[in-house]
Amino acid sequence: MVSLSTLKVNLTSVTLFQFSKPCAFAIFYAMVNPFISSTVDFFASELQEVNAIKQIKITEMYFILKLIIIWMQNYTRMEEHTNYFEVNKDTWNKKVTIHAQSEMYDMEAFKMGKTSLMPYELKALGNVEGKSLLHLQCHFGQDTLSWSRMGARCVGVDLSDEGIKLAEKLNQELGLDAEFTSCNVLDTSEYIKDTFEIVYTSYGVIGWLPDLKPWAKMIYERLEPGGFFYIIEFHPILWMFDYVDGKTEMKYHYNRDEVIYEEYEGTYADQSSKMISKEYGWNHGLSEVVNALIEAGLKIDYLNEYDESPYDVFPDLVKQGNGLYKMKDQLFPMLFEIKATKK
Repeated sequence: MVSLSTLKVNLTSVTLFQFSKPCAFAIFYAMVNPFISSTVDFFASELQEVNAIKQIKITEMYFILKLIIIWMQNYTRMEEHTNYFEVNKDTWNKKVTIHAQSEMYDMEAFKMGKTSLMPYELKALGNVEGKSLLHLQCHFGQDTLSWSRMGARCVGVDLSDEGIKLAEKLNQELGLDAEFTSCNVLDTSEYIKDTFEIVYTSYGVIGWLPDLKPWAKMIYERLEPGGFFYIIEFHPILWMFDYVDGKTEMKYHYNRDEVIYEEYEGTYADQSSKMISKEYGWNHGLSEVVNALIEAGLKIDYLNEYDESPYDVFPDLVKQGNGLYKMKDQLFPMLFEIKATKK
């Protein structure tokens, strides 16, 4: 830890002590002392001493304090989100083995050649042969490898390192050439520098992210000019309900900034599992998704909503003749899809 007295000595030795110097001092001291109580009062008193030495204008002091407050708030949010991601990563690591053995993921049929892809994404992406494809939040890679089987040059990304280990094992076992990277999806551009013709993500993905703006920015960065992004996702109305206790109760706002914590036994792929799922999530309305993509620079080609789900993961769903699921009383959509292009 750098002592305040040492910093003052160094600062007072500067001949021309201008605005940039106290600003740098204040920000640096905030960084090396991120947990000091009564931060604003502390910095006010300390900066008044520096002010007495070099007569900094009151407006400059106010600006410096505002910078410190903003930095401290961002630091706190970053620490909180890091913890959220760590808890979620631990949960997803534990899910990998359970899901790989579940009827839902049907691993043996998948190894024999059955695709894991559903009608919505197959129709939207069409012929992917020879195309480069980045799959975000790929779990243990079944969709990534299904696209690879269809001829796409695929890269899969997921937070769970255990999921990526299984994806790499499956890739080798099936003789495919997909690549996989374990990282927070928001950090994808730090790990992957290539650009792609297609960026794809599906089913239960954006609810794990606190802010969609950096997510959309990353998508724009990873797309080639003329490439497109496609998402097929559960409708945000579904996440207004709490399903944990075996009953459906409307509990959460459609757009919710505050984090939602859930702890329950089992997983969506195996509700009989004794695993305790601990999960942090966020609700994002359709306008937030669309506007984040537009703000990042993408052109929205279409937004569609659908009543049917390909997965039986919500209470009281009824299987239809086409193999998809609907609610007994279908009052709102279960899915939405967006296609957006980088010009």
